[in-house]
Amino acid sequence: MSHVIVGAGTVGQATALVLADQGHQVRLLSRRGQGPDHPGIENLAVDATDADALTHASEGAAALYNCASPRSYAQWASEWPPMAAGILAAAERSGAVLVTLSNLYSYGPVDAPMTEDMPAASTGKKGRIRAGMWTDAYAAHQAGRIHAAEARASDYFGPGFTDTATMGSRTVPLVLSGRTVRVIGDPDLPHTWTYVDDVASTLATLGSNERAWGKIWHVPSGPPRSQREMITAFAEAAGVATPKVSTIPNWSMRAIGLISPVVRELGEVRYQFTAPFVMDSSAFTTAFGLDATPLDEAAAATVAWWQDRSRTRPAVAA
Repeated sequence: MSHVIVGAGTVGQATALVLADQGHQVRLLSRRGQGPDHPGIENLAVDATDADALTHASEGAAALYNCASPRSYAQWASEWPPMAAGILAAAERSGAVLVTLSNLYSYGPVDAPMTEDMPAASTGKKGRIRAGMWTDAYAAHQAGRIHAAEARASDYFGPGFTDTATMGSRTVPLVLSGRTVRVIGDPDLPHTWTYVDDVASTLATLGSNERAWGKIWHVPSGPPRSQREMITAFAEAAGVATPKVSTIPNWSMRAIGLISPVVRELGEVRYQFTAPFVMDSSAFTTAFGLDATPLDEAAAATVAWWQDRSRTRPAVAA
């Protein structure tokens, strides 16, 4: 059975490896045609906005996974709509099940653990974009044009995540070198984190299980941990002392945002770190029996990846 993945980032590659190791043939599509060197994976350069090219690459595929992302966090509004439209069109034309990887932006600020039945209440542009993608896919599903499912994850961590993740280059290398880690918001608030291997396993399950289609699913994620607790877990995995943790002042974020479009865009979702941000993923675990990877195991794998990386790359500047 063949599967097609759009997006060769950390999650796209991890999902490709899971599917290939299950014996499937995988086509991994990206702007540059990059991806793992694996006999079961074909890496192709395809533009995610080109519905014709996507359809051709998806011919005969059982499932089409949207793991794509815009080139920059500051380009969401301009790049996501045409990519989402191209991928949806390819799913309709090819007959492949559409499995979309998403996040929690659609819900907006909440005061309780997030569940899949919560309304898409976000008023921010990124939240509205994400909500609109599911609305369009679900409408096509309801009309019988496709089968669709969506996986929603909280903040990622794990091997391969660098500048795009809170628990990436701004955290783990500093833990390993004993330097102060500066975080956004309150370092002691409970927060849900999602491990990359759990995302990949969830996507692979959704693409092949009819019971999953037509629904939103939260990726199995461990108990909420504060940023400080995550930093401590990385330190324990590395066998080093837990470094000092400090908060980046609001005025500093605003000042940086004047010159950095990416930092400026973070203002819309800063609420995730100024109040408890907790996701309930029990529905997926109950339905499919997949639990989150234990934090000590996930932290050890994350630290090991960064240690291997540091042997060939210069240290991250403070």
